[in-house]
Amino acid sequence: MSGVYLDYNATAPVRPVAIEAVADALRAGGNPSSVHAAGRAARARIEAARELVADLVAATPANVIFTSGGTEANNLAISGAIAAGSRRLIVSAVEHPSVLEFARASGVAVDTLPVGADGVAEVGWLDGRLNHSEKPFVALMLANNETGVIQPVAEAAERIRAAGGWLHVDAVQAAGKLVIEFEALGADTLSISAHKLGGPQGIGALVASSRATITRRQLGGGQERGYRGGTENVSGIAGFGAAAREAGAEVAAFQAHAAWRDTATLRLAAAGAVVIGSDAPRLANTLCVSTSGWTSDLQVIALDLAGVMISAGAACSSGKVKASAVLTAMGLDSLADGVIRVSGGWASSEADWNRFADAWVEAHQRHTARRRAAAA
Repeated sequence: MSGVYLDYNATAPVRPVAIEAVADALRAGGNPSSVHAAGRAARARIEAARELVADLVAATPANVIFTSGGTEANNLAISGAIAAGSRRLIVSAVEHPSVLEFARASGVAVDTLPVGADGVAEVGWLDGRLNHSEKPFVALMLANNETGVIQPVAEAAERIRAAGGWLHVDAVQAAGKLVIEFEALGADTLSISAHKLGGPQGIGALVASSRATITRRQLGGGQERGYRGGTENVSGIAGFGAAAREAGAEVAAFQAHAAWRDTATLRLAAAGAVVIGSDAPRLANTLCVSTSGWTSDLQVIALDLAGVMISAGAACSSGKVKASAVLTAMGLDSLADGVIRVSGGWASSEADWNRFADAWVEAHQRHTARRRAAAA
């Protein structure tokens, strides 16, 4: 990939080890449901990858269900909770659309768990709203994809468990960036996706504890313990496992990104940019800023022309630039027009962040000069 790529929260470049694992699986072939040698070898690849993905979040391999990605995993968790008797869905205001939209379309009552101006969920709001008779389902992501803000999941889990409820944690952005221990989080289900941490696109997983009830969404040959029929994506799963192994080994070193990000942040702030979520714990790789008088799309275009790739926000709306529901939930509508998201990852360097800051400052100066000339 040429240029400087700082849009890892949308998708990460595929790691060489994942490419090799995918290619090896494709070359080997074999249907993992077949009992002959090729089939057994394919099955072995899947189960080896399942162990690696489980290790990434300190879970039991038997609790890992492979899916087509984070969206399907989130949908699967919600449908499972409803099948288990949940009659009220509580969803944080900053959840990914695959959680929010599925919940709203479910036909079950949905309440919104609010967040503060810092983007952190107000877990005290749950007190008095967790009705035992309704078997409440609560969705609270571990880290936000737009702001990087880390949520107090374990604190919320205590309340939810006490009420006999179900906690689903979307850990798609957090996996490989934070140390995750599934049981310690108190989650009933947890979703992850390969392409956010350097694996191939189109493969993810739902981690489900023994407390969770999972429904069959794809009927067929009984694959994935009967939850997801259809021949498994062996090559994708193999690539997922390889990426998970590397990402897990790099979590501690990943924190170095925070210093690189913060150095760039100072330069943008000096030019008037406002940092979103700066008062809360954030992922080390994520910077969300807004600039008055300079729209998001113009910033993305200007930086792209300078060879730096960033995002105007979440990359889940078919390339459309629209108002951020996350900023609205934080009460920051006035900043939405000028917001951008910059996110590094496994192949990013300090030089990449410096180049981003250089390009942004130069483009901002040109934009400001044009505005002044137009106003004269």
